Amino acid sequence: MTKNFKRPDGRKADELRPMSAKVGVVPNADGSAMFSFGDTVAIAAVYGPKIMHPQHKQNPEKGTLRCSYNMISFSVTDRIRPGPSRRSTEISKITEWALDPVVMLDKFPNMVVDVHINILQADASTRCAGINAASLALAHAGISMKNLVSSISIGKLDNQLVTDLTKEEEDWEEGEGATDIPISLTQDGKITHIQLDGKIKKEQLKEAIKLAEKATKEIYEIQKQALKESLKEDNE
Repeated sequence: MTKNFKRPDGRKADELRPMSAKVGVVPNADGSAMFSFGDTVAIAAVYGPKIMHPQHKQNPEKGTLRCSYNMISFSVTDRIRPGPSRRSTEISKITEWALDPVVMLDKFPNMVVDVHINILQADASTRCAGINAASLALAHAGISMKNLVSSISIGKLDNQLVTDLTKEEEDWEEGEGATDIPISLTQDGKITHIQLDGKIKKEQLKEAIKLAEKATKEIYEIQKQALKESLKEDNE
């Protein structure tokens, strides 16, 4: 990694944007959370576990995790058309895959847990912010989980790996352009989700995973602190 590499916003190559997290942001949900990377802000609300309808979709052996990802119309400069899109459907399914390994679905057969994720502001890394918010919201709802999931986007600008891409960096056009690698991990190092948009050599991919492990430790601390603060508020 090049130490003197200059990013558009002045960050070091392995530096994350300022992060914040809070639980209990949607009063009528069973659990909810907000998570932000810089100007990217995601809110997740959990409803359930509740009986799955229609009945033919019930699984007698375990519950179902159902995620819905949505970008609010004015979350970006160019207004988004309301309603599901191919991209939102894809990210909804990816979020389910990222969270499924840690949610103990065998605890509630024939039931469903719905997780609704809304992106209020978008400056790249929206799926990662959404996964972080959703993981927190599930914990806040008291859903049985093996661990929290923390998610980060690792990028490659030309030949330089960077942590937590912005929209400006995603649109990087110099040299080989930008490569985006969203990665989700648990604190025991298990990867629950990884994607690759662009090209990268095997050795650099290994380095990207190491950067993600370092970054998700920082994210986990933010998530853990948000849950601790919620417990303090409940006890006051």
